[in-house]
Amino acid sequence: MKRIIMLVTLICTVSLLTGCLYPEDNLKKNQVAYPDQLQSVQTAVNTFKQNTGGMLPIKNSEPDTPIYQKYPVDFNRLIPDYLSDSPGNSYESGGVFQYVLIDVETNPTVKLLDLRAVEEVRELNLRVKMYREKHGYPPFKEVISEHVLALDFEKLGYKETPQVVSPYSEKHLPLVIDNEGNIYIDYSMDLYAKLQEGKHTYKEGDDIRPLLTADSPFVPAFSLPYTVKDGEPVFLLNK
Repeated sequence: MKRIIMLVTLICTVSLLTGCLYPEDNLKKNQVAYPDQLQSVQTAVNTFKQNTGGMLPIKNSEPDTPIYQKYPVDFNRLIPDYLSDSPGNSYESGGVFQYVLIDVETNPTVKLLDLRAVEEVRELNLRVKMYREKHGYPPFKEVISEHVLALDFEKLGYKETPQVVSPYSEKHLPLVIDNEGNIYIDYSMDLYAKLQEGKHTYKEGDDIRPLLTADSPFVPAFSLPYTVKDGEPVFLLNK
């Protein structure tokens, strides 16, 4: 959780700076997931891997880092031999996306983590922290699943329920908390829509989040694992 807060602080600082340094049209371009930029980074990663005997150009991360945030692309290892510069929409160039790898052991694939989702998580983290310092525990509202709970946002000072816009459907997704005080985005609505398409072979006990990444450039940032039960997504609590 401390790492998330530190990351968010840095992101917010960069966002303020880029707001001053980039014209409005450039800022808009930095907020679009361009397929050609993804492909150029994918090609660079593939070539780097081939030339280094299987190594990947990724930054170091802690062992317990969530899987979709665990393997950020290290552009310093790709520039200038494999790329002339980092993509304009990347965090490193003032954009709103962090380039990450998934499936690193089987098929390293470049995806995007939308850092705009971080702001609501950051704000909620800070309010929960302040509430816990005063009361000793978060203001739980109801149990959603074992170890996953909804918060009483009114007690946290919100006039409206905080939500995050989904990179998959543009729906407004709720935020939840686990019993250790970690904040997550709930992707149940997006996963339900994917399950209704019926194009999968997942069974109960499998992590079904790859349904979201299969045909999208985005990873589900700050997500818990989910599985399928009776045709619906439920939290997978043993992973």
